[in-house]
Amino acid sequence: MSATPATPATSTAPLRLGTRRSKLAMAQSGLIADAVRRLTGRPVELVEITTYGDTSREQLAQIGGTGVFVSALREALLRGEIDFAVHSLKDLPTAEPEGLVLAAIPRREDPRDALIARDGLTFAELPAGARIGTGSPRRAAQLNAWARAFGLDIETVPIRGNVDTRIGYVRSGELDAVVLAAAGLIRMGRIGEATELLDADHILPAPGQGALAVECAASDADLAARLAELDDPHTRAAVTAERTLLAALEAGCSAPVGALADLLGDAQDVTEMRLRGVVGTTDGSALVQLSTTGPVPASPGEAVSQAQIMGRELATEMLAKGAAGLMGERAL
Repeated sequence: MSATPATPATSTAPLRLGTRRSKLAMAQSGLIADAVRRLTGRPVELVEITTYGDTSREQLAQIGGTGVFVSALREALLRGEIDFAVHSLKDLPTAEPEGLVLAAIPRREDPRDALIARDGLTFAELPAGARIGTGSPRRAAQLNAWARAFGLDIETVPIRGNVDTRIGYVRSGELDAVVLAAAGLIRMGRIGEATELLDADHILPAPGQGALAVECAASDADLAARLAELDDPHTRAAVTAERTLLAALEAGCSAPVGALADLLGDAQDVTEMRLRGVVGTTDGSALVQLSTTGPVPASPGEAVSQAQIMGRELATEMLAKGAAGLMGERAL
């Protein structure tokens, strides 16, 4: 399928930004829309698009993983109905489709997971038999393993729905806690509802969590070049390492895989990257968790190449430790 050329970036016509309809997606897209308006001097219109992932009530693993949230947006891009789209990067499949380009990955928000529990409780303070809601096998695996490590008996309950729906399970007393991405709560102005930010030493986030992806048609080189000015090279290198690990494990977006690349050094002089990865059974009874550290070249292109090398190498080590057998059916 070929892309219909979008309106040239030099035009004064509004740019059409495709977004999912959820409050979180609209908040995230609104942030990017504001940045693009400042960058280009052009108006930006939000075009709301409903995806299959938004309408289906099945668990993500049953409907093909989180890629179901992006396909409708990508089809609209390829048909020329929108000029660019904003995704949560963790929702993007690791393979870039023909005709589209990931023009920018802006600076990442907090990548950690957040606990929202009743009565202001932290994870360690939850009562025996606590019911914790999450739609993520990755979270379930690590929460169960963490609980087992200090003798806490919990039950992870699969849930779907938007932020309000998930938090509502706690407010109504149906669940003792839910786990959500901290970045989404921050962007919605609701991080104050979190009772604990879960340390990555215990719960590694999804690959790319906390980062946004700005995608446009490859045929619109002018727009792609302008959007690229929003790119944060350090964020791109970090998430490239995480997503390369995911791809090299041949795991889909819904597999119980966590990954986080930490950039070491100060903001002006990042010299090293530490990449951590985890794969586990959803009951937390078995985990493979490894890390590696490598240099970060000053050139953005070389940094991305090094990140890819680190991701592949760590995946190889994890597979050698038995990671494949913990992921269930591998997405080949």
